[in-house]
Amino acid sequence: MEEEKGALLQSLIDAVNQIASIGDYRCTVKKEYCNLARRLKLLTPMFEEIRESKEQIPEETVKALVSLREALVSVKELLRFGSEGSKIYLVLEREQIMHKFHEVTTQLEQALSGISYENLDISDEVKEQVELVLAQFRRAKVRVDAHDVELYEDLLSIYNKSNDAAADPDVLRRLAKKLQLSGISELMQESLALHEMVSASGGDPEETFEKMSNLLKEIKDFVQTENPKLNAHTIEKNLPPGGSGQATTDINHKTLVIPDDFRCPISLELMKDPVIVSTGQTYERSCIEKWLEQGHGTCPKTQQKLSSTVLTPNYVLRSLIAQWCEANGIEPPKRPSSSRPSKTTSACTPAERTKIQILLCKLTSSNPEDQRMAAGEIRLLAKRNADNRVAIAEAGAIPLLVSLLSTPDSRTQEHAVTALLNLSICEENKGSIISSGAVPGIVQVLKKGSMEARENSAATLFSLSVVDENKVTIGASGAIPPLVTLLSEGTQRGKKDAATALFNLCIYQGNKGKAVRAGVVPTLMRLLTEPGGGMVDEAMAILAVLASHPEGKSAIGAADAVPVLVDVIGSGSPRNRENAAAVLVHLCAGDQQHLAEAQELGVMGPLVDLAQNGTDRGKRKAAQLLERMSRFIEQQKLAQAQADAQSHLSQSQTQQPQPQSVANPVDS
Repeated sequence: MEEEKGALLQSLIDAVNQIASIGDYRCTVKKEYCNLARRLKLLTPMFEEIRESKEQIPEETVKALVSLREALVSVKELLRFGSEGSKIYLVLEREQIMHKFHEVTTQLEQALSGISYENLDISDEVKEQVELVLAQFRRAKVRVDAHDVELYEDLLSIYNKSNDAAADPDVLRRLAKKLQLSGISELMQESLALHEMVSASGGDPEETFEKMSNLLKEIKDFVQTENPKLNAHTIEKNLPPGGSGQATTDINHKTLVIPDDFRCPISLELMKDPVIVSTGQTYERSCIEKWLEQGHGTCPKTQQKLSSTVLTPNYVLRSLIAQWCEANGIEPPKRPSSSRPSKTTSACTPAERTKIQILLCKLTSSNPEDQRMAAGEIRLLAKRNADNRVAIAEAGAIPLLVSLLSTPDSRTQEHAVTALLNLSICEENKGSIISSGAVPGIVQVLKKGSMEARENSAATLFSLSVVDENKVTIGASGAIPPLVTLLSEGTQRGKKDAATALFNLCIYQGNKGKAVRAGVVPTLMRLLTEPGGGMVDEAMAILAVLASHPEGKSAIGAADAVPVLVDVIGSGSPRNRENAAAVLVHLCAGDQQHLAEAQELGVMGPLVDLAQNGTDRGKRKAAQLLERMSRFIEQQKLAQAQADAQSHLSQSQTQQPQPQSVANPVDS
């Protein structure tokens, strides 16, 4: 019992020390978070005196201290985000952030109120100090400090503006100043913070993250326009000898300019295996590995010191590059086998590794509460950074987390699958997760878990499926039917997670039939026509993948898709118009019924517009359809002409006077 008391109090002291070490909070939450951290530091003397006391702790106080430990875990997550998180997000979602702040404050106040101070062997000075902290927490629950309304409204005006509208330079100037985003280092850190949020969500940026990234780009472009020499010297250093800064490729006898974001800043070539370094900058893996092997410890483009040499695959960018290649008729770049990363090691300190080992011991505990707490803590650690993800896997956490996927405790199950999701962001961990037999357990959680656990299971399957061979394994495990179910009945986030996983899995031809047989096409058609459903992009992308499969083509045709496709070609976004045209190309191949239906619905006008103003791929698909439509119309005209000629011939033969026969004279 004495050992358990000592361990509990030491964990409280460690938690407070970790909170105290965070610091350097974003300006928008600095006052509240500094006050919270300062108040918690005042609790350390109480924990130390209780630990040194020889007296028994009352049972209700033990329960209160356990609750306090759980509350401190939530506080750590909140304060760390306030120190490392996106400045833009903290302003735009201030209401949500403050709601979470008041939630943890309430947790702390309730836990401290449950302690029987009069039955504890602690000094009067410490009691008075704790009572003061408790009173401050009670006041903090009801007090709401005024926030910077101008900053919020300025951000909102840029966030909500249309893509083609010009931003007010005065607004951008105020934002750069108030958010402290006036230098390259600050802008890169904000970019990294946004990327971490995307990575933690499964690698698929939601509309909110995309709009925040666009907002950051507006600020960055403004800052660089105002200070044109801000980063010129760093860019010049990275140009190869004779490099002009323009990268092109010759496709179909025309010069195609590769977007800057798709080119490695070192080689200026289209990236095959983009990876992110600790500053948030992306490079071609082979190029940055050579740079590091030469003994450099800085980011080539920003010249910032690298806090870690871990290279995180940029799956979002790799997917965008593949889409761009397909749209422009280029073979997507293959990752060279030699670019498989050598085994990375974590930069975690011995103390951090010891903490991870303690958590792993608790994962195997017979106490469900210890398992739940440890799985939740590992989930947070794995979310935080790449070094943690490597260290947790090295310590042997993956098989233990896989075993918890079958636990009857829904919260522990949710923590376990989400921890696996966060660990899977590290490429090396993907293989370990697959080889540990995680997929059947993840599929079971996808079928039977809580809604959040199902969402994170879908996101985990997406993350694992970026490795081609895993697409086969996941498809064979029975994952596709429950993904289709989640796509149909899940929350908005659940639908998006399911759609992303299904899209990736269906890139493998063998999974397309499974998805069709699971009933995905009717679900996609419903999502396409749902008012305000917000799933049109995802539904159209999956349909475009399935349409190349015979079963997919048949199911789409049977779902009365042509009117919807014609509508999207006429009024959809550029990418959706392109995908709708691609689906229609497959449907109309050898099927004049669909061609006739599309023609009757007035597709010719939208196709002409798409052929002139669409994306490059959209133009090609529109041209194919127009050619088929023209041939079909010519065939119709020819058939009609032949029918008319035949009819005219028949009428002529009917109307032509018959020669009269001469009767033989008959004798009267």
